[in-house]
Amino acid sequence: MKSILLIGLGRFGRHIAYKLSELHHQVMAIDKEEKRVDKIMHYVVNAHIGDATNYEFLHSLGVNNFDVCIVAIGDDFQSSLVTTSYLKELGAKKVVSRAARDVQAKLLLRNGADEIVYPEKQLANWTAIRYSSDHIFDYIELSDEYAIFEISVPQNWIGKSIGRLDIRKKYNINIMALKQSGKMNMNISSSTELCNGDTMLVLGDMKSIHKCFHI
Repeated sequence: MKSILLIGLGRFGRHIAYKLSELHHQVMAIDKEEKRVDKIMHYVVNAHIGDATNYEFLHSLGVNNFDVCIVAIGDDFQSSLVTTSYLKELGAKKVVSRAARDVQAKLLLRNGADEIVYPEKQLANWTAIRYSSDHIFDYIELSDEYAIFEISVPQNWIGKSIGRLDIRKKYNINIMALKQSGKMNMNISSSTELCNGDTMLVLGDMKSIHKCFHI
């Protein structure tokens, strides 16, 4: 369980709060609008109405005591930038800030952010990849080069074992698990046979996955 300071309770910030609550983390939430704070009161340990660009207010929160500080402000980049800078100045251990564009990310990183999240960009990429192909069911980007795909078993692989296909050597990808009738099976080996209706979780570099599955 981690202690997390969440600043900004628009739609993105609220969804973060809901998920962190579900994961049983201790969250303190901050926003300058009372209505936004009221909406998440039952999902966090503590919440305050206040302006995170106010240095004294931010200092009063003891930001250096939190494991992670998340700046989820999306409608005012200047406030996001100032808040990020103050957090690092006050000794925050880890600052994760929201950006909409690359230029914003560069400025945030220069001014104290340890990591950047692009909610719109990341969701747009997922949507484009997921719905541009009938055989892709999910997609997780690990870096610019590597990703995990949930993908249906190709027709010409059905009835063959992973070892017989020699997938790792031929295609430079790894099958991490199989999903059969909605149930995940991670106990796979070279003798595991691929069946019709199964989906696979495959890990590899983007170029190899795209080439193998004709994405």
